[in-house]
Amino acid sequence: MKKSLAALAAAAALAAPAFAADEPVLNLYSARHYQTDEALYNNFTKATGIKINRIEAGDEQLVERLKNEGTASPADVLLIVDAARLWQAQQLGLFAPVKSKVLEDTIPVKYRDPAGNWFGFSYRARVIVYNKAMVKPGDVATYESLADPKNKGKVCTRSGSHPYNLSLIGTQIAHQGEAKAEAWAKGVVANMARAPKGGDTDQIKAVAAGECGVALANSYYYARLLRSAQPADKEIVAKTAVIFPDQATYGTHVNISGAGMLKSAPHPDNARKFLEYLASPEAQRYFADGNNEWPVSVSVKISNPALDAMGEFKIDPLPIASYGKYTAEAQKIADRVNWR
Repeated sequence: MKKSLAALAAAAALAAPAFAADEPVLNLYSARHYQTDEALYNNFTKATGIKINRIEAGDEQLVERLKNEGTASPADVLLIVDAARLWQAQQLGLFAPVKSKVLEDTIPVKYRDPAGNWFGFSYRARVIVYNKAMVKPGDVATYESLADPKNKGKVCTRSGSHPYNLSLIGTQIAHQGEAKAEAWAKGVVANMARAPKGGDTDQIKAVAAGECGVALANSYYYARLLRSAQPADKEIVAKTAVIFPDQATYGTHVNISGAGMLKSAPHPDNARKFLEYLASPEAQRYFADGNNEWPVSVSVKISNPALDAMGEFKIDPLPIASYGKYTAEAQKIADRVNWR
């Protein structure tokens, strides 16, 4: 569970004086709060003898904490779940570039910062979920279709200011320019069945309930439902289906979980080892099996029934590192069109 800033400040493990440089410890600030990651961290400790002290909070909270701590921060690695937030942390000068043949050979250029400030370790797609009884798949085959008048009163989304949607708006800016991206966002808002609320799972449930006909969601939220044995979840899956948008044009937008070593890291060698571990086949499979994401390493083969069921898809070739520079413009667009 995410902790408040007050709880973060009071965390004894990371409030203690800096450890000796050679002590086998890694201090991790993480926005990933999935129980399945416990095995990931435990296996790193077993393999290396390096103990992980972890603080969890939201991306924005962690970046703000690091700004406030400055060079006195005890954190070695920042692990967050949105490329735009990684870019923001980079612009603030929080990261130290890591030179690693392991990382450069394993992680495709698309999924990392060219200068080595941060690296993506898993990716997820921003998919369209639709109600099979209410919507024809051909009517929602693209992101652009969400702004088409034929889908008026059918669209559900979470807040446009959420990083997942800001990154998507950013790709619209990159492909079409700011004016067309704003027209698209305005059309999405005009087609909403209700005001944005809740997270991605809430949007999927609203689609299944017929409250709306179509919604944006990250792929792993739907994959969780596909893997669930709960009758209610099975019913949701039976009533809905997934589309990977823009397969005939740009390809589907993806985002990442990624990490970088911090400039003030008291244990830089341990930080590098941890980043290299996240690129290992073992860790890459944990990302896929544990949180239903795709590993960035093309050499890693996974067996995940939910991801297999969703099928292969064409990915938007925009470099992940380009997302962040459009965030400010994307937020302005979301504000102007009232995508709250």
